[in-house]
Amino acid sequence: MKNVSAEDMLQYCLQCNLSGVELRGDAAELTAGAPKKEAGQSGADFNKVMADWRANVSMDKFKAIGKMFKDAGVTIYAYKPVVFGVGNTDAEIEYAFNAAKALGANHCNCEMPEHNDAQTKRIGDLATKHKMRVGYHAHTRATPQLWDTAMAQSEYNCINLDIGHFIAGNNPDVVGFIEKNHTRITSMHIKDRKVNNGPNTVFGEGDTPIKDVLLLMKKNKYKFPATIELEYKVPAGSDDVKETIKCREYMAAILSA
Repeated sequence: MKNVSAEDMLQYCLQCNLSGVELRGDAAELTAGAPKKEAGQSGADFNKVMADWRANVSMDKFKAIGKMFKDAGVTIYAYKPVVFGVGNTDAEIEYAFNAAKALGANHCNCEMPEHNDAQTKRIGDLATKHKMRVGYHAHTRATPQLWDTAMAQSEYNCINLDIGHFIAGNNPDVVGFIEKNHTRITSMHIKDRKVNNGPNTVFGEGDTPIKDVLLLMKKNKYKFPATIELEYKVPAGSDDVKETIKCREYMAAILSA
């Protein structure tokens, strides 16, 4: 969703009875007063404007967002900034780590750079400097070996595992992958999908072993969060909040049995 502020995200969390969130960078920056792209402004010019803003914005604005969530009983456990790309400066990446700390997050998540070991090395070096872990999200490109190079580059390069994408990419042993790599998983996205790059489905109707994963987390007392990621088509007469509540109830029923 575009133009969703941190305040909006907090209200969604409260409506869905969620105790934690991976806060998107665009939502946090909107609340922190980031400039908006002007009509006719080129992408390159706007990127320069944003880089200048990020270099000068007070972290107090992000601390205020973190306090707003904390006071409402919602933890910002992860921050997903929009500045971990090849075209972003080192200063912008460091800004993201500082913003994450100010929000109260204990890690950042970002998209896995495609065929770019130099970029994961660059991010990993800056993550090491800030002593903050980065979870790489891989979509259906995920394989059990995809994160190996990045994790070897830095102890702070880690995994943001999406079990739906993992299954859709025809990797059947998601439970075994979690058992092997649990110490390097920052947080996990929960969705249900069909194999063979199949569609997203209502929880419980796809091929993703959500129950097995949740019970594994419960049994082994893993501390990383399991994040609901609503990506299936919302039925007529419903909305994102109602469907997220259904997803939460589905997961809660598994864990309470």
